[in-house]
Amino acid sequence: MAYTVNKLAQMSGVSIRTLRFYDQIGLLKPAYHGDNGYRYYEEEQLLMLQQILFFRELGFELKKIQEILERSDFDKMAALHAHKKVLKKDAERIQSLIETIDKTIKHLKGEKSMEDQEIYFGFSKEKQAEYEKQIIERFGKQGKFHIEESRQKIKDWSKSNWDTSKAEFAEICKELTKMIKNRLRHDSKEVQAVINRHYQWLKQFWTPNKESYAGHGQFIVQSDLSKAYADYHPKLPEFIADAIQTFAENELE
Repeated sequence: MAYTVNKLAQMSGVSIRTLRFYDQIGLLKPAYHGDNGYRYYEEEQLLMLQQILFFRELGFELKKIQEILERSDFDKMAALHAHKKVLKKDAERIQSLIETIDKTIKHLKGEKSMEDQEIYFGFSKEKQAEYEKQIIERFGKQGKFHIEESRQKIKDWSKSNWDTSKAEFAEICKELTKMIKNRLRHDSKEVQAVINRHYQWLKQFWTPNKESYAGHGQFIVQSDLSKAYADYHPKLPEFIADAIQTFAENELE
């Protein structure tokens, strides 16, 4: 059975914009184009998109995913077994985090004390390292500079600083989510005002200019960072990327 790009977007949760982008870069081509010009996808493309989503979920960059999928020795079955193995490890880590939460709740209620080292059980430094690696791969020396700038800016932060920053990020995402639901355009005055808040929030960590802020918008869509925004609304990563592009072009140098 063949599916249009609209139907595939509904089934997979991947936006039409992203599917078209995958087509443009050759990552996921449709099976064929109809006489009406529509893209049509069949089972082979559906399974390939599933592979792309698995690799994205595991933190792979699009360029790397494309290299893997285009290899002559790529084996879908072997890849599925590999994905399962990694996801089981992630599931074990998540279960560890859940156990840490439960222990902390009991500790705070005075029901059961916990050792100091147990407070951090289950947290992964590898995720942060992978995120920084993605930044450096995409932005090179500029990425390294911004990572170091961020480290210097937050090195003396207290828990209160982090709580305040997280609360501001959450408010920004909630406001943009409301605007998506109200069908406001990404270049509307109301949306751009919230993007200015996002820009000011980001400056706590590093100082974006026109080029780097626009690049950050694309990085949100194409990296693990998208998950932090998609948790509020599935369309938020693409929406904020478009809004950031507009803000950077109109407000920054």
